[in-house]
Amino acid sequence: MTTRASGATGSDDELPFHRRIRLSTLEAHDRANGSAYMAALFDGRLDLEDYVRLLEQYAFVYGAIEDVADRMVDDPVAGDFVVDALRRRAAVEADLRHFGVTAPRALPAAQRYADRVRAAGDWSGGYVAHHYTRYLGDLAGGQAIGTLLRRRYGVVDGGTAFYDFSALGPTPEYRRRFRAQLDAAPWDAAERERVLAEVACAFELNIAMFVELADAAGVTPDDVPRSA
Repeated sequence: MTTRASGATGSDDELPFHRRIRLSTLEAHDRANGSAYMAALFDGRLDLEDYVRLLEQYAFVYGAIEDVADRMVDDPVAGDFVVDALRRRAAVEADLRHFGVTAPRALPAAQRYADRVRAAGDWSGGYVAHHYTRYLGDLAGGQAIGTLLRRRYGVVDGGTAFYDFSALGPTPEYRRRFRAQLDAAPWDAAERERVLAEVACAFELNIAMFVELADAAGVTPDDVPRSA
């Protein structure tokens, strides 16, 4: 079931598909951004190793997404969404090496996430749903984390390659192109509902990962709320 913003008019079917996705995920997006782990990260209350543990999880999640991308590159629909400049696996690996990690370990939630990405990767909408949830977030709010690492955690001279999308060109232009691709994808109504459901699933998998990261870092939902 999708959630429409207050003041929206017309039926869901009349909205551009990218808009439907955004409206359907507003609540989950807020829960992810307001999670105990993200609150502690932005407040500067985590140890650097707690952030590095997040990078370790990304090694598995992006590894799965980009393995699926390799299979989808010739797909008549999903292939248009495969953009090499977006790929993050090599950047994650470089950042982990900077922090001295050569053998990342997956938390159970990250392994479930990676498994779901691979399972959904047999159809174009599944790949695009996970592509949307991770890469579009990286291009938006994720950029604040790169700044945060430098300002609050003293990460300089390496360790933030994950947030460098300079090879992509202007990110607003890419986001506009991506939204147009979503709207133009030749999915019928039933397939679009499947995509919406998979995006919702991806958000829940992200939230579950943040919960386990918070547990590992020893932070709770009762900690001081995010202030940055």
